[in-house]
Amino acid sequence: EVQLVESGGGSVEAGGSLRLSCAVSGLTYNNWYMGWFRQAPGKEREGVARFDWNGSPIYAESVKGRFTLSQDNAKNTLYLQMNSLKPEDTAMYYCAASRFPGAWPSYWGQGTQVTVSP
Repeated sequence: EVQLVESGGGSVEAGGSLRLSCAVSGLTYNNWYMGWFRQAPGKEREGVARFDWNGSPIYAESVKGRFTLSQDNAKNTLYLQMNSLKPEDTAMYYCAASRFPGAWPSYWGQGTQVTVSP
């Protein structure tokens, strides 16, 4: 059974930081392209950060310079370091696994809530 389990969400004030983690099991981690999505109430789910073919991270314009994507292949774990958080970053954050870079994910985590107050 494939499982993607996020953790690290919470409530912070604007300007604060959070680090999200996603523990992956049930699939061969190195064969998948991992990324983070988010969905705010009343809005569509959007990509936040993902890895490209060559292992380079790709970020949404809205988070460039503030968020850092990383992974530990030995631990099958994906991370998202979020700094200088803004109220507009408030959303449910989802870890996801895609078979190809940029493809719609095949597997999703259950999500972790991030709330940023002004």
